[in-house]
Amino acid sequence: MQPDRRPGARSEATPERSDAARNRLRILIAAQTLFDRDGVESVSMDRIAAEAGVGKGTLFRRFGSKAGLAAALLDAQDSRLQDRILFGPPPLGPDAPAAERVLAFFDAYLDLLDDNLELLRLSETAAPGARYRIGSYGFWRVHLALMLRDACPDLDADATAHLLLAPLDSDLQHALRQGEFSSERIRTTLLTLVERVVGT
Repeated sequence: MQPDRRPGARSEATPERSDAARNRLRILIAAQTLFDRDGVESVSMDRIAAEAGVGKGTLFRRFGSKAGLAAALLDAQDSRLQDRILFGPPPLGPDAPAAERVLAFFDAYLDLLDDNLELLRLSETAAPGARYRIGSYGFWRVHLALMLRDACPDLDADATAHLLLAPLDSDLQHALRQGEFSSERIRTTLLTLVERVVGT
């Protein structure tokens, strides 16, 4: 599995002190509660620290920024989707034809995006190119390239994987939804496009 490279991620080889682990959990719970209630953009790091009962310095040392905090909140969901791809039932997991797995990935990722658009947007736009440095993006790209080599051997699988991931960019998805495009319209159109690429 692709190692996590999000800001604030810890190496599994470095055990976390129990008090630090408690603070981390309190911060994540506080941030998720505030984000769910008030929206990601309107919640400040000061409010998160106060809600969690920790100093602002603790919050910034641990996560670096609100984008790092957003990334930490997304890690568990990314990991669950990665586990379903690697070990779950078909069509997302193994033992399904590659073309079906590609479609199932896009359908599952759109669910993740629908539920976490503002967190993804904050994480992916924190700095130029941030989206492509996140470990999970590398995992999605490699998975798609492997499936595309099997499903569409005449395509350049590596380039096609990047190009098919482009419509999932959270900033683009946000812009579309601010206009005339509903989530369902985006899903239907994107899945139709992917179906045509993989020939299902």
